[in-house]
Amino acid sequence: MLKQEVTIDTALVSRLVATQFPRWKDLAVRPVASGGWDNRTFHLGDDMLVRLPSAAAYSLQVEKEHRWLPRLAPLLPLPVPVPLAIGAPADNYPWHWSVYPWIEGETATLERIASLPQFAANLAQFLVALQHIDPAGGPAPGQHNFFRGGPLSVYDGETRQAIAALDGKIDTRAASAVWEAALAATWHGAPVWFHGDVSWGNLLVRQGSLSAVIDFGTSGVGDPSCDLAIAWTLFEGESREIFRAALQADEATWARGHGWALWKALITVAGHID
Repeated sequence: MLKQEVTIDTALVSRLVATQFPRWKDLAVRPVASGGWDNRTFHLGDDMLVRLPSAAAYSLQVEKEHRWLPRLAPLLPLPVPVPLAIGAPADNYPWHWSVYPWIEGETATLERIASLPQFAANLAQFLVALQHIDPAGGPAPGQHNFFRGGPLSVYDGETRQAIAALDGKIDTRAASAVWEAALAATWHGAPVWFHGDVSWGNLLVRQGSLSAVIDFGTSGVGDPSCDLAIAWTLFEGESREIFRAALQADEATWARGHGWALWKALITVAGHID
């Protein structure tokens, strides 16, 4: 179970900040408009935010982000969140939590992106830079990131169940073909850094252009094909081809990326069946 009933509200965040970081106790706390699911996010004054895991499964990511983001950030071509402080469990809140600087920008919806092909090229440039960072000692796929960067076979049973549940609602034959191709495209490369959840909600835009990449909770070192899912969830046509070419993704990597996109779509849709 990912969920655990924990009330995370402005009052709790204010108490945690006041007791553990008294230098910030007078700063206003208010919810971020799009505060996320894995973590609850609150403004702290005008220039910071507080990020609290919403369940035990996500709490494993806090230490990882504090350890690795300060090392990754200077080597990347776009801003990423670098934590300022780590909070301890207290006041009936059971997990570690973080204080980050606030990064300006809006989430990357299509209407906010000036040029989708240019956006695709810029995102690919960021991912290539991430993949070229020394992976030594980096976190291998595991429970901390729900095995992103690992073999797709981890989700084989779940995916097949979702396809069966959607029989009559989607082209199950086509979905099965994509999934089988992804499973067959075994990864044999050296492990590299990946983000793990490259989606429009974790990409920020300013003045129509990609301006920052946030939420590295599912990041790690392994197979980077999970970062290609956005080729099907945001890009199409020219922008998709530009993204693939800039990443120099071979057929096998592309097939696995398609598999990651399919898995996410299937479990999302199947989860909303009445």
